[in-house]
Amino acid sequence: MRPLDETETSAVFEKLFKFVGNNLKSIVENPSHEGPDSNPGRYCFRLHKNRIFYASESLVKRATNVARPNLVSLGTCIGKYTHGGNFHLTVQALNLLAANAKHKVWLKPQSEMSFLYGNHVLKSALGRITDNIAPGDGVVVFSMADVPLGFGVAAKSTQDCRKLDPNGIVVLHQADVGEYLRMEDEL
Repeated sequence: MRPLDETETSAVFEKLFKFVGNNLKSIVENPSHEGPDSNPGRYCFRLHKNRIFYASESLVKRATNVARPNLVSLGTCIGKYTHGGNFHLTVQALNLLAANAKHKVWLKPQSEMSFLYGNHVLKSALGRITDNIAPGDGVVVFSMADVPLGFGVAAKSTQDCRKLDPNGIVVLHQADVGEYLRMEDEL
């Protein structure tokens, strides 16, 4: 477990910025009320076995007592580096993204299961969509009851969605909470 270097930090922040925009500052400066100290600490990012963890400084200090080969996880795993060196957000980052999301999409109740099985979001599935979404922006997908279901990348802008046919793809699927069941041995 170690702090991120400059290239790793920039890759993680670029990916998070795609989804949360200027709310990235609140993620980085979020006070932590864990641990024995009376004054709040902060959260930080750590790399361990090609996975990026978001944990409080208090927890990181306590985890230094565990040998690296014995340490399995620390805090919230928000993403991982692939063998090719690319950074990918994982479904575990959903709570962090949903709380700070810049662009949101709400699905109709009859379309939620399709998304949870790993399919893209079609225009016919849209219940609501935030304004000013551009193609390529990160989008967090919610149910109509404001339960975060997953996230993806916008395929069309908000204006293009209005004149799109019902079978057109609006959001390209990246991760959803159904992965906890579909890929439980990998997570």
